[in-house]
Amino acid sequence: MLNKTMQKLGEERSVIREIFEYGNRRAAEIGRENVFDFSLGNPSVPSPACVREEIDRLLATMPAEVLHGYTSAAGAPDVRDAVANYIKTSFGVPMTADLVYMTCGAAASLTITLNALCEEGDEFIVLTPYFPEYRVFIEAAGGVCREVKTDARFHIDLAAVEGAINEHTKGILVNSPNNPTGVVYDEEELKALGELLEEKSKERPIFLIADEPYRELTYGKQVPYPMNVYQNTVLCYSFSKSLSLAGERIGYIAVSPSCVGAKEIFAAVCGAGRSLGFVCAPALFQRVCAKCLGKSSDIGEYRKNRDLLHGALQKDGFECVEPDGAFYLFVKSPEPDAKAFAERAKKYELLLVPSDSFGVPGYVRVSYCVARSTIEHSLPAFEQLAKEYFG
Repeated sequence: MLNKTMQKLGEERSVIREIFEYGNRRAAEIGRENVFDFSLGNPSVPSPACVREEIDRLLATMPAEVLHGYTSAAGAPDVRDAVANYIKTSFGVPMTADLVYMTCGAAASLTITLNALCEEGDEFIVLTPYFPEYRVFIEAAGGVCREVKTDARFHIDLAAVEGAINEHTKGILVNSPNNPTGVVYDEEELKALGELLEEKSKERPIFLIADEPYRELTYGKQVPYPMNVYQNTVLCYSFSKSLSLAGERIGYIAVSPSCVGAKEIFAAVCGAGRSLGFVCAPALFQRVCAKCLGKSSDIGEYRKNRDLLHGALQKDGFECVEPDGAFYLFVKSPEPDAKAFAERAKKYELLLVPSDSFGVPGYVRVSYCVARSTIEHSLPAFEQLAKEYFG
């Protein structure tokens, strides 16, 4: 009577969402200020001024039937042109508007791309740890999710990737800055990955799917542009994190003009968007984002949060990965079972996400995109939690 796979996904929400909902229940019971919820990657820093300014300008000058009406299925032509010109001038890629597809955020970008590329039996490599919904998106598209471990520093293990590539490999998903570690893959390792994929693409293309919602959120480290290191790249971008517009669901897909069969791939992207119902992304925010390309919220606020929390947790005795970007701390669990550690943390109203669903055991993710006061008030709780393990 029902699609049992979809029913299961509905009944068993992601671990991140389950913890978030638990936090909402606890907040109703004891007060929001007494719950230290580090579960969601929900931006806490206000959008840059250009967002409000452009919304005000559009509302004052553009007819409602245009501003709130349908755009072309792939996005408003002037917006697609603006995105293409931004990529061209910022990264030196000869991008054209006919290879840009506006989407409802990163989730739509990824699901459309995977459905456009996936054929029966195809495998997609994900580098652990990875955002848990990658597996959901891949399997829903009919593909096989192939986990490949990163190295001890959570950077790309090229030998491990090479060992995982076979005749069924269709693509590899790369997320940098990374969720959940905050690691930024440098140009040298991405170039080496590109060379490996080029070598392995002699029989049929292997695609690099670059998931880039955190591109602008870095603390001084350069983020290489994937299309400049490998030709068969499809870039999935979202404005959710950079412009603090997570709830507006706006982003884009850009197919590299160097891709083998780029026009055909874009046609498949359009077809996948059509079949999934992801056409005509929100019209108002298409136009807002077109005027804010390359801008970001105040990264300095996230840096202060990072430094405060990272310093305190290290002082308490916890082992943390110092992030180069994004807004997550990946903290080693002081006991082998990260789920048990996260459950114990709840005793102090600390809501942490165990790493098992990210594809690695033994860590928790702490999202520090929260109010500074939340971090400050949580520090005694972290200290008490640490004493249970370190004395």
